[in-house]
Amino acid sequence: AAFGQIIILIVYLPILSLTGIEGKMFKPMAQTVSFAILGALILSLTYVPMISALLLSKTTGHQPNFSDKIISFFKKLYQPVIESALKHRIITVAVSSVLLAASLIIFFRMGGEFIPTLDEGDFAVETRLITGSSLSESVEVNLKTADVLIKNFPEVNAVIGKIGTSEIPTDPMSIEVTDLIITLKEKDEWVTAETREELADKMLTKLEAELPGVMYGFQQPIQLRTNELMTGAKQDVVIKIFGEDLDLLARYGEQVGKLAREVEGAEDVFVEPIGGLPQIVVKWNRQRLAQFGLSIDEVNRVLRTGFAGEVAGLVFENEKRFDLVVRLANQNRQNISNVKNLFVTTASGMQVPLEQLGDITLTIGANQIQRDDAKRRIVVGFNVRGRDVESIVNELNELISTRVKFEPGYYTTYGGSFKNLEEAKQRLSVAVPLALVLIFLLLYFTFHSFRHSLLIFTAIPLSAIGGVFALWLRDMPFSISAGVGFIALFGVAVLNGIVLIAEFNHLKKQTALTLHHVVIQGTKLRLRPVLMTALVASLGFLPMALSHGSGAEVQRPLATVVIGGLITATLLTLVVLPVLYTLFEKKTQSAEL
Repeated sequence: AAFGQIIILIVYLPILSLTGIEGKMFKPMAQTVSFAILGALILSLTYVPMISALLLSKTTGHQPNFSDKIISFFKKLYQPVIESALKHRIITVAVSSVLLAASLIIFFRMGGEFIPTLDEGDFAVETRLITGSSLSESVEVNLKTADVLIKNFPEVNAVIGKIGTSEIPTDPMSIEVTDLIITLKEKDEWVTAETREELADKMLTKLEAELPGVMYGFQQPIQLRTNELMTGAKQDVVIKIFGEDLDLLARYGEQVGKLAREVEGAEDVFVEPIGGLPQIVVKWNRQRLAQFGLSIDEVNRVLRTGFAGEVAGLVFENEKRFDLVVRLANQNRQNISNVKNLFVTTASGMQVPLEQLGDITLTIGANQIQRDDAKRRIVVGFNVRGRDVESIVNELNELISTRVKFEPGYYTTYGGSFKNLEEAKQRLSVAVPLALVLIFLLLYFTFHSFRHSLLIFTAIPLSAIGGVFALWLRDMPFSISAGVGFIALFGVAVLNGIVLIAEFNHLKKQTALTLHHVVIQGTKLRLRPVLMTALVASLGFLPMALSHGSGAEVQRPLATVVIGGLITATLLTLVVLPVLYTLFEKKTQSAEL
């Protein structure tokens, strides 16, 4: 019993190694289970023996009760199955091997996602106009957007918008970008669509038809903020393209964005604008400046004072002090002609317009220059709808590698939920094998046999078969939530193997039964604890698997894996493990002879 509890504790070590969002979500569960098991271990060694001595009947026999009748029924069903399996051992092992191979094929094709998307009940829509749009244009477009949504979609309860940056700049945005929060009615009042994804697609189609030229990105409020905090971008997945030349980055960004639009499931594709900001560029003619006896500092100061303003003094109002800023009137700071006609006074008192002192042109310059780790980059982002993120990224990566030729020094990295998935997989790829090795060592110290430890260890791949098939049947991709379910499943599956092998070894030592009858008798005696272990765990996870409440999307893959895995682990452990035991023991006996 103690070794079984310790195995469960070891199984949860990989979950305790998780960091970031997945760590915050699943560490409390692992800690709770670990402390509960420690408490159960103490009780099993102290309280349970004492209370059993007081309350259990002293007589050895009793009338069969309801549970005994149920177990007898299962024994009658199980008896011909185990007899047939022992008679056709090679076929039994071959069938289980085929199932394992099939589950591996399905697993590698099912795709993956970081954490299942929660249904928050509302939409967060990022609207984006062309670079340089005014505040009044943004307000007008967003009022029209809200009007289109409210008039055409009865599911919409209210639309609330936020433009620009607040006094506390926790979420800075430029004037052309707006966050719209669309609050929705309860799902039983929906008439336009049945699912959140379908409603988002219909809203996007309608908005693009009514307001062409405006870019929309449909997400959910918490999801959008989480993405922005993790990667600096609001989309589910971002491709960061690094390099030095802004024009090249913009070109690569457009190419990658075009490819992303070809991939099924990649929606609301957004290419970060680098250019597009109107700029007035002044290039001074040094020869002309010298003719008039002017320096670059002097003309720059005049230009700065006229358009940005210069502090000329202080104004006092009681105890308050204000800067007195001098600049041109608003009507004289509107366009390039105002710059050209700005006069500069020379040392001789002559006034010369700026257009005579240099070339003044209106150009389109860089809107923003973003950096990561001191390296210039551009972001191409998209949201994921109707497909798992891993399959989308793999397909897109193939397209990029074959159709985009990067210059030396230019490269891409992925961010968002895909990056989180990859990082969590890397941590689990170290922690899970380490935990499995510790379990194997513990089994070896328990049975003092490499062979028996390996036999019990077969319960792990046998349990994984059911977990994979359960995810496939429920159309769920692999996620960190499902990964945690596999980890929890392995511990319970190993316990059943311990129960059977320990009983086989006990009967083998204490009786003169043949190997065949040892297996038959052992499985019959241990059928109840094996079934009870699987049944209790499965029933405990059943509400999670069937739940549709808040946060159920995260819990369903975990529970699905555990329940599906326990079904196959129980069935195959009761059939395949006894067969493998007879094969291993016969070889050992032959070797000893």
